[in-house]
Amino acid sequence: MHEPVLSVILPMYNESEVVEPALAAVSAVLAPLGLSFEILCVDDGSRDDTFARLRRAASLDPRVVPLQLSRNYGKEAALAAGLERARGQAVLTLDADLQHPPRLIPAMVAAWQEGADVVSCVKRDRGDEGALYKLMAAAFNRLMGGAAGADFGGASDFKLLDRQVVDAILACPERHRFFRGLVAWVGFTTREIPFEVAERVAGTTKWSTRALIRYSIRNLLSFSAFPLRLIAWLGGLMLTFTGLLGVWTLFRWVRGDSLAGFPTVILLQLIFGGLLLTSLGVIALYLAEMYEELKGRPAYLFKITGPPRTVAPGPAPSSASSADSSAATTR
Repeated sequence: MHEPVLSVILPMYNESEVVEPALAAVSAVLAPLGLSFEILCVDDGSRDDTFARLRRAASLDPRVVPLQLSRNYGKEAALAAGLERARGQAVLTLDADLQHPPRLIPAMVAAWQEGADVVSCVKRDRGDEGALYKLMAAAFNRLMGGAAGADFGGASDFKLLDRQVVDAILACPERHRFFRGLVAWVGFTTREIPFEVAERVAGTTKWSTRALIRYSIRNLLSFSAFPLRLIAWLGGLMLTFTGLLGVWTLFRWVRGDSLAGFPTVILLQLIFGGLLLTSLGVIALYLAEMYEELKGRPAYLFKITGPPRTVAPGPAPSSASSADSSAATTR
C-alpha cells in the first residue's frame, strides 16, 4: 500500500464507548487537510468489545488500522507498538478519550510542514484534578525533566513526530520506555503548542491512584538514575553529620560535660539503619529493572485475529469399529 503522509496513533484500553466518537472526531479534522493518513488504533488487551468495534470501523474505512496486543501491557507499550507499525512521514499520538483536542491537529501539521521535527502540545491547565494528584504530577515532571534535561511542566503525550524522530526512538533498545522522556532525549527541533485539557468524550478514566504511582516509579527507574544519586548525596550528608557530631561530642568530653552515651548511640543506629534499608530498597528496585531488561523479552506481543477457526469433521466410523465400540461398552 502507498505510504500515508500522516499516521495517527490512538492507544485504547476498555474504551468501547469511545471508539466511534474518537474516530469520527479525528477523521473530521484530518479530511480537510488534504493529506493521506492512517489511524492506528492499538487495543491494549481490552476486556470489553473495543476491538470488535475497531474491526467494524475498519471494515467501513480502510484508513482505520486496528492492532490488538495479546494482553494489557500498559500505555507505553501501546505507544511503542503504534510507532513500530506507523508508516507515515509524520506520526501523531493522542489519547482516544479526546482530552487531547483534535482541533489542534491542523496547527500541529502546519508547524511540522514549517520545519519542526517535534510538535509538542503542553497543558496550560490540567483540568479537573485533585490537589494531591497535581502535586505528585509536578514532582514527577520535575524529576523526569531533570533527568532528560528538558522542561516537563505540563508535558503530555499529545505530540507530532517527524519520521526521523520516530526512527531514532525505535532505535533505542530498552524494553521499558518512557515516551515523553525519549522524545526529549533524542533532541531535534521542537515547537510547543499550549492547550487546555478537555472533558472525556465518553466513559471513565482507567487510571487509578495506585496505577499512576506504579507508572511514575517505573518510568523514573527506567529513565533516570536520580534515586541512586540521591542515595550517594544522603550518604555524604550523613557522613558529614556524624563527623560534626563526633567533633562536638569530643569537645563536650574535653570540657567534662559530655552527654550519656546510650541516647546518642541509639539515635545514630536508628538513623543509619533507616538510611541503609532505604538505600537497599532503591538498589533492589534498580536490580529488578535490570533483571527485566536482561531477560530480553519483547515489550509487547501482537495478537493476530483472523476469521473464526473451523475444525474439519473426522471420518465417520465404520460399521465394524462401531460394533467393536458397542461390544467394548457392554463389557
